[in-house]
Amino acid sequence: MTPAINMAKKAKVAFTVHEYEHDPSAESYGEEAADALGLDPAQVFKTLLVAQNGDNKKLAVGVVPVSGQLDLKAMASALKVKKVSMANPQDAERATGYVVGGISPLGQKKRLPLVLDSSAGNFPSICMSAGRRGLEIEMSAADLLRLTQGTLAPIGR
Repeated sequence: MTPAINMAKKAKVAFTVHEYEHDPSAESYGEEAADALGLDPAQVFKTLLVAQNGDNKKLAVGVVPVSGQLDLKAMASALKVKKVSMANPQDAERATGYVVGGISPLGQKKRLPLVLDSSAGNFPSICMSAGRRGLEIEMSAADLLRLTQGTLAPIGR
């Protein structure tokens, strides 16, 4: 069990766990998950951390489809800050308690501001990392937002 799965269980939300054999040579963890599980890459989401206004201690979480990228300007706008930049991987791991490639938006060590790309609303459920490489959790976007106290905004491109 990972903190992400434990959080979903404790909250009694409907979710499904998908496991696959992670290939250490995979170039994109998210695309690997979509391929391994036979899912539309637009329905599989990656968790990215950003530093707000250049401050590596003020991190936030952006959750976007693995088929696209995080729009940093849109993310800054959604967070109501001047600018964001991608967080240093070590800072991301320290703040979340997860390793890069397995960072889940759920069950992080510290609750960080979270923004989910509005395209998540196009699907009855979305998949995201469940807390380690090779493990995905699927649930509704509404449940993810409720569990993380996140917001929905067009942050992907």
